Amino acid sequence: MLKVSLDYRPAASEPDSGIGRQNIALALGLRQCSRVSELRLVTTAPQGHPLRQQADCPPWSIEGLKGMHRLRQRLQFEAGFLPGYLRRQSIDLHICNFNMGLPVCRRGGRSRFILQLHDLFQLTERNQHGSRLRQAAYRCTDRLSIHYSLWRADQVWVPSQFTAGEARRLFPQFAGKVRVLPPMVLGYELQGEAESLPELPERYWLVVGTREPRKNIAQLLRAWRTARQRSAQVPDLLLVGDVAHLPGELTNQAGVHALQRLDNANLFALYRRAERLWQPSYAEGFGLPVIEALQAGTPVAVARGSSLDEVAPPEMPRFPPHDQQALTQLMLELAREGKGDPAPLLAWAERYNMARFVARLNDLIEELVP
Repeated sequence: MLKVSLDYRPAASEPDSGIGRQNIALALGLRQCSRVSELRLVTTAPQGHPLRQQADCPPWSIEGLKGMHRLRQRLQFEAGFLPGYLRRQSIDLHICNFNMGLPVCRRGGRSRFILQLHDLFQLTERNQHGSRLRQAAYRCTDRLSIHYSLWRADQVWVPSQFTAGEARRLFPQFAGKVRVLPPMVLGYELQGEAESLPELPERYWLVVGTREPRKNIAQLLRAWRTARQRSAQVPDLLLVGDVAHLPGELTNQAGVHALQRLDNANLFALYRRAERLWQPSYAEGFGLPVIEALQAGTPVAVARGSSLDEVAPPEMPRFPPHDQQALTQLMLELAREGKGDPAPLLAWAERYNMARFVARLNDLIEELVP
């Protein structure tokens, strides 16, 4: 039986983000593993914060949860706290859940390390950092940190075959450590009925996740605008995420709605009421909203390429991410369709349930620590 620690910083700082939700799901799954006798969550937190009642934290305080991923706070935690903590607690297995962040310098006693690598778009795509200088600085530090964490890790868990291929392509020296662990996707219908949602249009299509350029939202909005001009049957478009970086002429047009900072119950309510989820990304490491929509019985339409090829059911509509004309035509066709039978969608989503996730977790842990 193993004593396991899980880096809980993603769930502590952004529990409603994709990585934060996966951090929470991983903690739930580890508690069900037959090989795990004790799970300890570890993070930083301000003094007096409720997190200090459920997780192990350094004695020092931080000003706010959002600042815990800044370089200085990371080094203080990963080099100044983690190695000694792992030795004192006699941790057998330590898991880090956000692409990097394993202990720096000292090994940490007998501990073995697992890195959960969600994607590598920090290195391969242009991200939102405010300026080219900040983008260059982040890309340099991210590459060093990810390389170091891959080197320190005894095993690397990735969510899809696509991400496994990218990890092996970019870091071939660590290819033998890479293992695919499809995520467990929580069913938000268990969270209760949503409250405080604004008035929603009678019919709408849904898009979840807007921030990074790879999400391809501007292309989707242009295609939707053209389709809407051609047919009044095209539903309204509801965007979940920050749209401040998108062109105003696209986000301020009639029929486009934007929501931010939704809790899980509200998000699942939007999935359930939507006619369809659109996932136009040209680069996705997994595509969490696709499975969340299917869990709500809502069909999806996805861009071809990256992990969406393997995550979405084969019968779901697909489109080339950079072909606006093809996307517009698909929207015109799907505007005439209803939601259809949810049973096949729910069956596909069961691939990502607790039982399958825990079984795969047990296999991977058994492989690493027989």
